Amino acid sequence: MEFSGQVSGHDELPVVVLMGPTASGKTELAIKLQQHLPLDIISVDSVMVYRGMDIGSAKPDADTLLRAPHRLIDIRDPVEVYSAAEFCADARREIQAVHAAGRIPLLTGGTMLYFRALLYGLSELPTADAATRKKLEVEAQEIGWAGMHQRLSEVDPRAAQRIHPNDSQRIQRALEVYELTGLPLSSLQQQDRDRLVLPHPVIKLAVAPAQRSVLHQRIDVRFRQMMEQGWVAEVEALMARGDLDPGMPSIRAVGYRQVWELLSGRIDYTNTVEKGIIATRQLAKRQFTWMRSETGLHCFDSLTPDLDNKVLDLLDSVIGKQ
Repeated sequence: MEFSGQVSGHDELPVVVLMGPTASGKTELAIKLQQHLPLDIISVDSVMVYRGMDIGSAKPDADTLLRAPHRLIDIRDPVEVYSAAEFCADARREIQAVHAAGRIPLLTGGTMLYFRALLYGLSELPTADAATRKKLEVEAQEIGWAGMHQRLSEVDPRAAQRIHPNDSQRIQRALEVYELTGLPLSSLQQQDRDRLVLPHPVIKLAVAPAQRSVLHQRIDVRFRQMMEQGWVAEVEALMARGDLDPGMPSIRAVGYRQVWELLSGRIDYTNTVEKGIIATRQLAKRQFTWMRSETGLHCFDSLTPDLDNKVLDLLDSVIGKQ
């Protein structure tokens, strides 16, 4: 089908958001939608921003990008930190450019923090406090990060639910915010979700298999395929640079961390695949948690026959009313 909705004036042009867990088929759907709609795709992915990190991020290949260009891909070197604030600034600029051309931005990806920051604004949270962090690190040495996660569950159960017990960085930050403000991080973040700050009509879509077991199977198959496609060699090239280490945000990315451990001799190939698949499933679980808290989300089963036409029908009806 072809899109029939009409809009006039750049101020009335919407922003379409397409979110979903990893391996849900977001990119494929976005590209199909672009064939029928005046869409420009803007990537919302904290790993695809990095050059040379292609296989493990499931970045579209060169031929696909020629047919369906993605903005905010390959814009940083892996040695650089790329924050949610930087993403918001870049995404707003790209949205403005797309609207100026009379087209509709389609923001698609799985980095939920980026979506939240762009749609609702960045939380006005206290800045990092060295003394508080040191105190928490000392406590973690005594009881372990699993114990710190248990402590977090007592003061902020909602944050603890979405933060993995092994994610020491986020556990520390959540406890730090509580120590400094006396308020749970989740409640402070929820305050920001009461209203959209993006000055455009927003249409929010989500795609995922209805059965979690199907997604797990997809994750398993895709991880193994990426390993066969040369993921280890890709990480070898990153390691050979000599200026990257596993503490950097780029190398901490799911999958890259496990392959780095393989090349460092800490785990074998079988364990790399097993740990990588488990970590990817945990990422998907966190993404689902974010999506469940999102209001006004039009959800689609990624296994629905004729999925792209069903999404186009929705967009036609919604955009046509703008």
